[in-house]
Amino acid sequence: MGHYWGGQMANHVVFCFDRLRVALRLACVERVVRVVDIAPLPDAPDIVLGIVNLEGRIIPVINMRKRFRLPERDIVLSDQLVIARTRQRSVALVTDAVSGIFEYAEPDIVVAETILPGLEYSDGVVKLSDGLILIHNLDRFLSLEEAASIDSAMATSGAA
Repeated sequence: MGHYWGGQMANHVVFCFDRLRVALRLACVERVVRVVDIAPLPDAPDIVLGIVNLEGRIIPVINMRKRFRLPERDIVLSDQLVIARTRQRSVALVTDAVSGIFEYAEPDIVVAETILPGLEYSDGVVKLSDGLILIHNLDRFLSLEEAASIDSAMATSGAA
């Protein structure tokens, strides 16, 4: 038996990339919006698709497919942006679809380290009857170097 993560019920927003389902804690999700025009951000790390202007806020757009090593595809009008908050900044995550909000209890979540050490972006996995959901840790998603590079690129472009 593995160790379990958390100690209470937690709400998560679940979103999809092809058949991969990923969840973020609801507390770090600001909102979900339709995909909008993404402007390029020169000198940003590879994981950044560009920036968007969301009601006067300039937010970097993160390529989740690249981070999860999924096949790249063009962004389509049905895609959605999950606006979420890390400790340092708000980010927009391009997703195929948001499937809803789910609540998971401690026994439902298997800690990532018990599955495979080094799963640095994940807190754990939820096993459901119709498959798995990866519980994502947004605060560990960007490396320190990537975060610094985003700051620098946004400052250089005047977007900060």
